[in-house]
Amino acid sequence: MNNMKTIAITIDEMTLKLLDELAAGSPKLGNRSALVRAAVREFAERVRRSEIETREDRILKKHRRRLARQAAALIAEQARP
Repeated sequence: MNNMKTIAITIDEMTLKLLDELAAGSPKLGNRSALVRAAVREFAERVRRSEIETREDRILKKHRRRLARQAAALIAEQARP
């Protein structure tokens, strides 16, 4: 990861203490920076996933009647001997 940028953040004492405890207890992450990177990455992925699910839910709701008809037709066709 040689293309990293340095940023500054403001963090409260309790969160910093928790961050230090987690970093000390995780040899895989090792330090604050690695832990913050992992947390931000996980949060961003969760937000993206939620946005995709919301968009897909809107699409499904918009087309639910047509999808239900298509599913029923497919099931009826597959049920024929």
